[in-house]
Amino acid sequence: MAAAPFVTAAGAAFAPATARAATLPAGQFTLAERTANASGRFADHIAALARVLPTAGVSDVLATANRPATRLASAPAGVGGFSHGFTWNPGDQDAVEWIPQGITTSADALGAGLWPAGGKRVVLVSWYFETDPDQDKTDEFAIDKGIRVSFVDHSSASAPAYRHVLLVEPVRLADGTASYQPITKHAGGIAWYGNRLYVVDTYKGLRVFDLDRMFEVGNGLPDVCGKHTDGDYHAYDYRFVAPQIAAYDNTGTLLRFSAIGLDRASSPDSLTVTEFATSLDSPVVDYSGSGWNGNGTTIATPKIVRWPLDHTTRAPASTTATEAVTVKQGKLQGVVSRQSTHYLSRSDGPASNGYLRTVRSGADTPSTVVRLGVGCEDLSFHSATAADWAYRESVIWTLGEYAGRRSVYAVFADGS
Repeated sequence: MAAAPFVTAAGAAFAPATARAATLPAGQFTLAERTANASGRFADHIAALARVLPTAGVSDVLATANRPATRLASAPAGVGGFSHGFTWNPGDQDAVEWIPQGITTSADALGAGLWPAGGKRVVLVSWYFETDPDQDKTDEFAIDKGIRVSFVDHSSASAPAYRHVLLVEPVRLADGTASYQPITKHAGGIAWYGNRLYVVDTYKGLRVFDLDRMFEVGNGLPDVCGKHTDGDYHAYDYRFVAPQIAAYDNTGTLLRFSAIGLDRASSPDSLTVTEFATSLDSPVVDYSGSGWNGNGTTIATPKIVRWPLDHTTRAPASTTATEAVTVKQGKLQGVVSRQSTHYLSRSDGPASNGYLRTVRSGADTPSTVVRLGVGCEDLSFHSATAADWAYRESVIWTLGEYAGRRSVYAVFADGS
């Protein structure tokens, strides 16, 4: 990548922008690990659930994949540098209430690319529930069902299959029994690292889920989540739930946790987070909102912030950031870094294509790599060095969010 020029959608090649001072003191960005909620410790709730529910892992979910996906025979409209991809079944492709956002793969989870070691090629995609999909301020759906994650078995690229899993927060009920509740958040970005799934919580920080300890629950009640009056556990008719095991709450300078990516090229491995700003030309990050440390101010330029990871525990190696840079780019939907190179997905509404862009640490103006599809979202880097799931060159996965145009696809990281 360092030796290759970046290629625009029109085919023109040019070098990255000239470096300018765009770094920030990283120590001002801090997190605090949290292992409990108002009803008690996550570990205690999960242990109680394990006494009454069958435990499941990724392999169990994939073995019961119940929805076929369709291989993409060609690039989505306008997409350059296309490598491969798939689309959802018609019910998910056209659903207005579930909207896909985040993406990560087993090449994030384990460097060799398969999960578990020697197992399957897996793609994970997060979706959030929208009760008012037409944005007319009148809910078309009475229940916000929170976040689900699609576990896609991509071992056969010609015939991928998947199953949805509901993400839940474990709680203790008034009678002392363990239960869980939906997590009504945006889930704009996800990163899979070992057994842990990191999910951004826009206004608070990161939520963490253990994919080695999911639970199988009852089916048949599409409007019930948690322990029901019949004594059984349900999850809006989904067969599996993944309970939250921890959180990393923002305790430092204001930061909007809009997207997240895993960097396996850094030493140590690390997570990078970036912020969404509404305007393309004059990006302003809005820190208004409730339930977090926002104070209603705005900042003129979004940031990319990095935290190191401990590969032995799969947890952050430090709750203090090790890098923070600014980037002059609005409508950022995804970030994934390779050391000092940061890849960004930039969207432009439901009628225009997005772009894969890149910026180096120390420069704040990104350059275009290649054109992406309409409604492009999160990013995940898949290195060509992933020995057990290898491509001829590195690719970057992304996906589209708009109903009817929800392709999940990879483009070559150098745009060619």
